[in-house]
Amino acid sequence: MSNTKSSNQAAVPEAKGALDRFKFEVANELGVPLTDGYNGNLTSKQNGSVGGYMVKKMIEAQERQMSSGSGSQSGQQY
Repeated sequence: MSNTKSSNQAAVPEAKGALDRFKFEVANELGVPLTDGYNGNLTSKQNGSVGGYMVKKMIEAQERQMSSGSGSQSGQQY
């Protein structure tokens, strides 16, 4: 691909810093030697495990929030 601009943009730009910290936290938990900057030395499996585990943890957090019994979302359909 000759396109030099990344298409990986945060839906909420204000959350980028928190997402980056979360990514490094997850990589540390999994033992993936993620660095700030170039990570081309990592395998697809290593990088994929970080992204996959991030999604898993975000879904778990959302499920906990949804099941906490807050009535503010009653009647809302997903």
